[in-house]
Amino acid sequence: MADDTLLQRITDYTNRPDPYPLYAQLREAGVVRQTDGSYLVGTYHDIVALLHDPRVSSDQRNRTALYRGADPGDARQLPTFIRRDDPDHHRLRSMAMRPFGPPHSPGRIDAMREEITRITEDLIASIQDREQVDIVDDFAYPLPVTVICRLLGVPREDEPVFREWSATVIDSIDIGPGEDLRKREAAGEQARTQMGRYLVDLAERRRGGPGDDMLSAFVNDPGPAGEFSRAELAATSALLLVAGHETTVNLITNGILTLLRHPDQLDLLRRDPGLMPSAVEELLRYEPPVHMLPRTPLAPLDIAGTTVPRGVPLVLVLASGSRDPQRFRDPDRFDPTRPDNQHLGFGSGIHSCYGAPLARIEAQIALGALAPRLSTATLVEDPPPYRNSAILRGPRHLRVEF
Repeated sequence: MADDTLLQRITDYTNRPDPYPLYAQLREAGVVRQTDGSYLVGTYHDIVALLHDPRVSSDQRNRTALYRGADPGDARQLPTFIRRDDPDHHRLRSMAMRPFGPPHSPGRIDAMREEITRITEDLIASIQDREQVDIVDDFAYPLPVTVICRLLGVPREDEPVFREWSATVIDSIDIGPGEDLRKREAAGEQARTQMGRYLVDLAERRRGGPGDDMLSAFVNDPGPAGEFSRAELAATSALLLVAGHETTVNLITNGILTLLRHPDQLDLLRRDPGLMPSAVEELLRYEPPVHMLPRTPLAPLDIAGTTVPRGVPLVLVLASGSRDPQRFRDPDRFDPTRPDNQHLGFGSGIHSCYGAPLARIEAQIALGALAPRLSTATLVEDPPPYRNSAILRGPRHLRVEF
């Protein structure tokens, strides 16, 4: 079929269970202009070069026209650092990183290991006597939202409300054919606004009397870049909760699905649990939670012999790059012992995933705890039903029988 309809076919729900043959076609075709005016890039080395190129923007306001087909979110949403360019991006990301990781808070995430282990064990205990479990609803969904609530300092009695808000926001960008777009978007915007307002108010109540949480740090220890504005604090806090939650859900769920499809590798991990960190990196390459990133050229770009004009949508297909045979040997094989695994699961460059250290730890603990229990597990349905989104790709449900 024609190369200029690749994006249309990739985003077609019928191809959600297995988009990888389309990615192979994309790599073979090179840089391809689509019928909606966007350009697709699917080779590893070109994607890495573009992610490090200052002439490539993450800010949709630099587009010369509005395109929806290549876009994973709503351009009207509050200004978060993932949709900004430097210097605004650097300022906001640095402020968000200060209480999260090095150099100012190097032990924050590692100190969460015991808490993540306890949450994981509690979730497993709640399902261990059941004959059938939905890995998404019963395990992969509640784990990361609980972890992020604890990290931000949300009181435990309010965690169920955050689960509802988070689900509503994610549903607003996971719209299927024939669904009411305006109704979903309005509900998502309302939930995002409510979440942001709540988090800002919670942070303000801790001003002058901080606890050991990130919201307290945001308002009591702003650092050399100054303080967030109220809108920036709301947008950043909500981003950390929603974006970090959804991608980790997909990472864990895709991980369980992959392990059940590869019983020999599952058996290897049960026999050698020390391989789990390497296995998580391989899952980030083989079945990543994020498949595409939208970008915009600030000037005409020559990419592999194709000139991409300024201001048009540029779609970097990360999941295709991570299966590029020019970079990875035997790329369609799941190999938890794979060496030199510099995948694109968390992107690359200045916009590489802020929450990657936390996602890695959550996935390692969650999969490590579940792996010994999967020896008698079978998939109820394969392929499982997927979310509508081709960008944040993962099963909507993953039912398993024990």
